[in-house]
Amino acid sequence: MSAASQSEARTEILARIRASIADSPAAPPIPRGYRRRSELTREQIVDMLEDRLIDYKAEVHREDLSSLPGRLAELLGESSVLVPEGLEESWLPQSLNRVRDEGPDGAPLTARGLAQIDALVSSSTVSCAETGTIFLTSAPDEGRRALSLVPDHHVCIVGLDTVVELIPEAFERIGPDRPITMISGPSATSDIELERVEGVHGPRQLDVILLDRS
Repeated sequence: MSAASQSEARTEILARIRASIADSPAAPPIPRGYRRRSELTREQIVDMLEDRLIDYKAEVHREDLSSLPGRLAELLGESSVLVPEGLEESWLPQSLNRVRDEGPDGAPLTARGLAQIDALVSSSTVSCAETGTIFLTSAPDEGRRALSLVPDHHVCIVGLDTVVELIPEAFERIGPDRPITMISGPSATSDIELERVEGVHGPRQLDVILLDRS
């Protein structure tokens, strides 16, 4: 198709759109008959999330504030670990080989620089038990989106008080002005022969710590 023909087609399409909305029709109401509130207990919701995460091949650990540093030390060992600036210091073991998201020039690490880091430890905003999905919103204790997409190992801390059952409940806890990254297990895809391949476009290993902060 020539450039002139493309221009004529575009003009025709836009003219039809203008004609169809000339009388300013009101949009029909959106039906919202789906469930918006959970009827499960807190224990049932957390158990559901754990079950879904394990099914998605994530490793799940239940910890409290006293046992969390030891678990992180066990999971991360001598790995180089990205630590977002806002992550609670008391959660971290003293032995952690921490790395800040900062290059020699003071700018955030490039994708190449992030690829040299072994792991990320972060918090999370909210988690949906029904779908087994963890939501990150680039909060100070989570870091920018790239941090959770490049290093090969992600240790994600999920407070029990941030776990809900349903997607509508999850979105109620997220502001409309934040970028959202949704995690449902380690990064994985399947090739044409349906062979599962992990770590293609994100962490190959996902450890989720369900943290009791009470």
